[in-house]
Amino acid sequence: MIVAGLDGSDSSWRATAYAAGLARRQNATLAVAYIQPVLGAATALAGAAVEETTQEIADELLDALREAEHRLRDVWRVDWRFLTVRGDPFTGLARLADELRADAVVVGASEQAGHRVIGSVAVRLVKAGRWPVTVVP
Repeated sequence: MIVAGLDGSDSSWRATAYAAGLARRQNATLAVAYIQPVLGAATALAGAAVEETTQEIADELLDALREAEHRLRDVWRVDWRFLTVRGDPFTGLARLADELRADAVVVGASEQAGHRVIGSVAVRLVKAGRWPVTVVP
């Protein structure tokens, strides 16, 4: 089982493609995970709109994955599933990786400058030390 984090960023798409190749070569299942952000106190008033938007993002990501699978089906085939949970990205990916007994976790490098100070999801996953983690630029 290979878990890939996908949030729609360029680096997360590259990470998902890398994870798909890894899963294909290892004859493993690929679990593509989108972690829907939870509402903070500041956005509680706009709760329904934010929840609807995060679900739309999940639906768009799933559609894009299905389209990619259709385009590439004659080249290679990977057993995959799309999972989405609510929470912060680190906790959601860690929980899924634990529940699925992941052999590896693949994520894209953070594209946000602030993560150099507080730590990116990738760094936190590596520090957790529970699975091999590959960070794709």
